[in-house]
Amino acid sequence: MIDRISRRLLSLFLRRIRFGTLTVIEDGERRVYGSGPPAATIVVRSRRMWRMALTGSRGLAEAYARGLWDSPDLTALVRLAARNAAGLDRVRARIAPVRVPVQRARAYVRRSTRNRRRRDIAAHYDVGNELFSRMLDRTMSYSCAVFGEDATTLEDAQVAKLELICEKLELGREDHLLEIGTGWGALAIHAAATRGCRVTTTTISREQYEHAVAAVRRAGLQERVAVLHNDYRDLAGRYDKLVSIEMIEAVGWRHIGVFFAKCSELLAPDGAMLLQAITIDDRGYEVEKASRSFINTHIFPGGCLPSLEVIARNVARRTDMQVVALEDLTEHYVETLQRWQVNFAAHADALAALGYDERFRRLWTLYLKYCEAGFAERRICDIQLTLAKPRSHPSGMCRFGADRLGGSRFTEKPTEGPERERSWPSEASAQRMPSG
Repeated sequence: MIDRISRRLLSLFLRRIRFGTLTVIEDGERRVYGSGPPAATIVVRSRRMWRMALTGSRGLAEAYARGLWDSPDLTALVRLAARNAAGLDRVRARIAPVRVPVQRARAYVRRSTRNRRRRDIAAHYDVGNELFSRMLDRTMSYSCAVFGEDATTLEDAQVAKLELICEKLELGREDHLLEIGTGWGALAIHAAATRGCRVTTTTISREQYEHAVAAVRRAGLQERVAVLHNDYRDLAGRYDKLVSIEMIEAVGWRHIGVFFAKCSELLAPDGAMLLQAITIDDRGYEVEKASRSFINTHIFPGGCLPSLEVIARNVARRTDMQVVALEDLTEHYVETLQRWQVNFAAHADALAALGYDERFRRLWTLYLKYCEAGFAERRICDIQLTLAKPRSHPSGMCRFGADRLGGSRFTEKPTEGPERERSWPSEASAQRMPSG
């Protein structure tokens, strides 16, 4: 009875599809909603799916993980949903005032303490280096790559991204770079090996910390790279440059101002910062931060995507920094996610042997497809934002601003200076770097 009522309620919503065609196959019956492209299909394997779908993306994801429904093209399905999301957004916006008290109560109960942040980070990043080493490239970079004429492999594209960051920050031998959010150490190693600068990098993921420490040691860069296992709020000192790559999404909406204030405090008066962030449209931010979605419950617990407006407001209110450049990398994330999906699928048997069961495989497959569709439809975006302190006089940072705004397809090479090493530094090449 509940399943039939749930199906009827959702059918009323599906009849409002304005863009594209959705075919629902259940018990040998085909029901078609909407018309024209894009086209997507859902195969219902259990009627229990309908009651779970009433809870939104969280319920749909759980139903998919349990095998209650399938689709021959998950990306197409999510893209169709994204194109028809405006109506749902309006409904969510209308009820947002009702949800605010609940949201605030939940935020109070689930405050972002240091212990909770460590647990939330561990829930995703500590699921096992065996998984990430098979899904990612050799650099173990878990963020948007930059594909260009010289970036034919995923590793090439990730190194191009690392190089772009170093160029934008104008890193040199005399700089001390602070990185908030180590990942597995890719940027710290690249910056120290190619620029000769000192790097202090911090993470609260135990597995990332241990991997990064070992990677730095293998590269022979212990004298230049210090890996910390500290919360960013506990950092002290002054640094010439600061970088944070797709870490702000884990800060939580209540602490975005705290994050920027701390970054500003840690920067020297003539310092500069580069932030790479996944953002949500300004108009969807207030609704999104109140929701309990598939992504912030099953994949990144406690996460919240900031919007450009929220970033700009907190930079203005909580720091003395100014924005000097912004670049949109969104189109590159579509291809990055496609490459991760290929790797993930290619290692399915090996991952199963390591204990990653069918439910996990389905959940992560949906996660990767879900994000690909989100970037493809620009429900979410990826940006690189360069910020400068008052006494900073960047000569080249603005070169990557207006003329690259909107995300050019190919990475621009610097117009001056020596050609940089573009390959991932080997242990031998890293050891050739001067130590003084």
